[in-house]
Amino acid sequence: MNTSILAIESSCDETSAAVIRNGEVLSNFIANQKVHEQYGGVVPELASRAHQQNIIPVVEAALKKSGITKEELNAIAFTQSPGLIGSLLVGCCFAKSLALGLNVPLIAVHHMQAHVLANFIGSPKPVFPFLCLTVSGGHTQIVLVEDYLKMKVIGETLDDAAGEAFDKTAKILGLPYPGGPLIDKYAKEGDPRRFSFPEPRIPGLNFSFSGLKTAILYFVQDQTERDPDFIQNNMADICASVQHRIITILMNKLVKAAKETGIKEVCIAGGVSANSGLRKAIADYSRKYGWNYYIPEFQYCTDNAGMISMTAYYKYLAGEFADLTVSPSARSSMERD
Repeated sequence: MNTSILAIESSCDETSAAVIRNGEVLSNFIANQKVHEQYGGVVPELASRAHQQNIIPVVEAALKKSGITKEELNAIAFTQSPGLIGSLLVGCCFAKSLALGLNVPLIAVHHMQAHVLANFIGSPKPVFPFLCLTVSGGHTQIVLVEDYLKMKVIGETLDDAAGEAFDKTAKILGLPYPGGPLIDKYAKEGDPRRFSFPEPRIPGLNFSFSGLKTAILYFVQDQTERDPDFIQNNMADICASVQHRIITILMNKLVKAAKETGIKEVCIAGGVSANSGLRKAIADYSRKYGWNYYIPEFQYCTDNAGMISMTAYYKYLAGEFADLTVSPSARSSMERD
């Protein structure tokens, strides 16, 4: 018997819909919101309005591409948490209405859990147990994954996430939003050891990026006081050096986690896993330490409904359904070890 699920992702500023059948993602459509670029960051009210405009066309496109009709759907899934509450509400209300109208089960998905399970879209797939370094704009975590729906956060950021460090550095350098991809672009042409930035001394497996962000700010301010053209003349080297430090912070903690747990199956996930420097680092470190590593395709790194559908598929098999009283949550943590 075929199991077909429509999934909706609306946690921030991408409206996405995907259809999965028997564990295979048949379609994954994403509508980006350009309106935020002029403000240098996501404006929550504008995001929720854009979701309202985009959600029907995106769902229709996903269904058409998949070849699955609404009547063939066995469940409707949506991102319940975490995210912008207005944006989450759009996806939640739409999913509830569609599930009610079709008389099929409703599945609520945790966004960070879905990032981890993006590694099961396509092949090869990781083997349990594995460690997942999940790095996005709002989260930085090391997750111990024992099964599809059994995960423990064994390390996480105490303040800013790695994605925020990228974006805030870009803002300091005068780069437009979103700045993370631009830092990656410039870093490819620069010397990663030209400038030295500190690595926070945080015990255990937790992270901190606020001090690094401040160090970068003071460094740029000091240099531009001496030379007003410093940023323009050294953009590639600054970006390469910043990216190098962020990546070494991430990888050093992952190495520590792998040694403590004895696990050699490792994954990366989240928006920052699209960063070319991080993708190269996970490959290099895997060769050095004898790990088997896994990285989602680019389209499943940033916020997307494909990863929501994959998580929903395993929840469907486990019979984990939500009722119509379910509500979204702006902040909801995965299980902490």
